[in-house]
Formats: sequence, structure tokens, C-alpha cells
Amino acid sequence: MPGLRRTAELVDTRCEFNMTMERQASIERVDNVMHCRGRWVLPNVAALEYQSGALGWPERGGVIYDASEITAMDTGGAVLLHRSVRAAGRGGRTSSLQGLPQEFAALLQMVETQSVHAPGVIPAQEGQGGWIERVGRAAWQQLESGRRGLAFLGESTVALLRVLRRPGSLRWRSLLRMLQIDGVNALPITGLLTFLIGVVIAYQGAEQLRKFGTNIFIVDLVGISLLREISPLIVAILIAGRSGSAYAAEIGTMKVTEELDAVRTLGISPMALLVLPRALALVIALPLLTVYADALGVFGGMLIASGQLNVSFTEFVSRFEDAVAVRHFFIGIAKAPFFAIIIALVGCYQGFQIRGGVDDVGRHTTISVVQGIFLVIVFDAICSILLNWWDL
Repeated sequence: MPGLRRTAELVDTRCEFNMTMERQASIERVDNVMHCRGRWVLPNVAALEYQSGALGWPERGGVIYDASEITAMDTGGAVLLHRSVRAAGRGGRTSSLQGLPQEFAALLQMVETQSVHAPGVIPAQEGQGGWIERVGRAAWQQLESGRRGLAFLGESTVALLRVLRRPGSLRWRSLLRMLQIDGVNALPITGLLTFLIGVVIAYQGAEQLRKFGTNIFIVDLVGISLLREISPLIVAILIAGRSGSAYAAEIGTMKVTEELDAVRTLGISPMALLVLPRALALVIALPLLTVYADALGVFGGMLIASGQLNVSFTEFVSRFEDAVAVRHFFIGIAKAPFFAIIIALVGCYQGFQIRGGVDDVGRHTTISVVQGIFLVIVFDAICSILLNWWDL
């Protein structure tokens, strides 16, 4: 049978190759000593890594890596040796390396230096663990995340300045498409939600105002609260969950499928292609959605005032003109573009941070929603404090 004979020859060849690799490079454990032998070069790294994982480490005590019998080493072997020594030093153990030939010491030192100073890599302290290490790692990760966020903000600002210098370079078709998706398509859910919120505010306020015979003040309650705070905030939270998550998922999927690499290969900036159209569309759409939400929210409050407190539409509108200053409307509208910038940049940033597969896309999509809503609320709280301080 020619087919079976060919298969047997391939199996024998593979077995001979594996045996040759084992003879060329190996790692063996004797008590607490890991003996490293042979050629620690890139073709042998996979076999060495498999052997190292199968050996394991002692539960306690020190682990010694004896590298005196290593005959050759390149960058791949140095990286594997460095990682193995670091991994052995965790979990309450200590690890050390001894006997490495002098000609390989400089290469290993270079690998250790690059590992320590690589972005996002935390220098490992051998033999130290517990809550101090976890707190330190968490703090380092937050600092690194903040640094990447500032870098992303700077890149976005530079891309915006380039577009302002040359408006023709802006992708207007993408901008109009995002306006339709984030603005026009969001009208039904935004209108329904703010209408119901206006109804709830008026209904809850009516129960208290009726006790004191101050029914007309329902206009002040509904008008000022909706125009100044609630409508802009509710619209921003809704858009953060609707559009911010979509931005992260779309860009993350493009990164996983290597579409972003193809875009860069064509000489197209991902900032100009993906970030700016989304951010500018949201800056335009969110104030308009806020005006729309203000109108429907006040209308919902007007219906409850008429049905529960016998405040007619004419009385409501007349009191609204006298009691609700126009500055409350403009304050709410002025917040909307800043909310839009926060939501767009957070969503796009989380999309660019995706490194793994589908699971990573879902995780960063969730993070984009949580961070977007959190930053919007923080910004709104700061604005409220400052505006009250300035008596606005």
C-alpha cells in the first residue's frame, strides 16, 4: 500500500526529528535543580517549553536553573530561559540562575532589560507576592492605562487639527452615515425614555405639591430639572450604551480580523477613518437629541400636570416662560458636546485596546460602556458644582 507506506515514513521522520531536537536541547529536573542542556535556539524553543511545562516546580523552597551545559543560545532561547526563571520565582518560591556561559550572559541581560522596560510589563520581584504585589501591579496597570489614554487623546487632537487645516480630508460620507446611525436612528428610544421620565418626575412631584396647595410649581420642578440636568444626562447615558459600545465592538472586530493592519498598509490613518467621523457625528447629534428630549420630557410633565393637578396647558406654558430661565436650557445644551466627546473617545479607545479574540471584544465593549457612563456622570457633577459656585 503506497499510501500507508508514505504515512509510516512521515511518522518515522517526525519521530526522528523530535528525538534530534531532544538530543540538541533539553531541560531536566533533579530535586530543586533544573538542568538546561544543549542548543537553546529558536527551532528548539517549542520542545523546550513543552518539557519545562511538564516538569513543574517544587511547592516550596528555591529553584536553581543550572545553565552550565548550554552550548548555543539565541534570542528565542534567552526569552524562554528568562521567562522560566521568573515563573519559577512566583508562588512563594525563590529562583536563581547559575552557570550560564559568559558568551550568553550579554544576550540574556538584553532580554531582561527589554522585558522590564516594555510598555505594560511590570517588573517581577522574585520571591515576593501577596497583597503588596497585587496592589503594585494594579497601580502600575492604571498608570499605564492612563498613559495610553493620554496618548490616544493626543493623537485624536492632532488628527482633528489636520482636518481643520484641510477640511476636504474629512470623510464626509462616513460622517453623514454616523449621523444617521447615532442621531436619527436614536430618536424613537430617546423620545420614549425622556417622555416617561418627564411623566415620572411630574407624577412624583404632584403628590407632594398637592399637600401644600402649590400645584403651579410643578412647572418649575419639571422645567428646570429636565432642561438643566436630567435630559442631557439621560441622553448621554443612553448614547453611551448604544453608540459607545458599538464603536468599541466595530473597531475591536476590525483589529481582530487585521483590517486595521490593512488600512495602515494602504497609508490611511485609522484616526481619520474611524475616530474623527464618529466623534464629530456624535458632537453634532447629541445636542440635537438633547433638544428633542427636552421637548418630549416637558410635554410628558405637562400631561401629568393637567391630569393630576388641574394645571392647564395654557397655565403651564405661561408659568414655564416666567419661571424657567433660558440659561437652564443653554447650560444643558452646552454639556452635550462634552458628553459626546467623552463617549466617542472612550468607545474608540477601548476598541483599539483589544488584543485577543472574541472574548476580548466583549470585555472591552463592556468596559467602554461602564467607563463612558462613569466619566459622563463625573463631568456632570463637576459642572454642577462649578455652576452653582458661579451662581449660574
